[in-house]
Amino acid sequence: MLLIILGVLYFFGRKAMKKADAQKEAIEAAAQTVNMLIIDKKKMKMSEANLPKVVLEQTPKYLRKAKLPIVKAKIGPQIMTLIADEKIFDALPVKTEGRGTISGMYLTNFKSFKPVKVANQPPKKKKFFDRFKKSSKTEEAKDTTSKKSKKN
Repeated sequence: MLLIILGVLYFFGRKAMKKADAQKEAIEAAAQTVNMLIIDKKKMKMSEANLPKVVLEQTPKYLRKAKLPIVKAKIGPQIMTLIADEKIFDALPVKTEGRGTISGMYLTNFKSFKPVKVANQPPKKKKFFDRFKKSSKTEEAKDTTSKKSKKN
């Protein structure tokens, strides 16, 4: 019974990977690089994000209530609402100009013209084993600083 379940999961996993690869290729094929000004970024539901009705109708019902990384950007004379990639959302600077790669309504890459310090980032959650790793690193750092102070 366990082998059958694992076989089915493997089959559906491969099918999902092929589908994801095809979508990634389609996004890369339609990508455009444009200058933009990032106005605002938030994580909000699709219904609250002022996305076009066509987008809401094409989205499955179970995903409509999920929160997405939404970015409001001024591209040329227009202010557009874009869906950002999860990988770049945290690093997006607000109220800065830069060059972004968009594919339809999907923001896949952004590089600021001026380097910006990201302030007030929440600290990352510590994993269970990272607590022990960091404590050993801090102990090593204390040992090296104490050795340096003894030499002086």
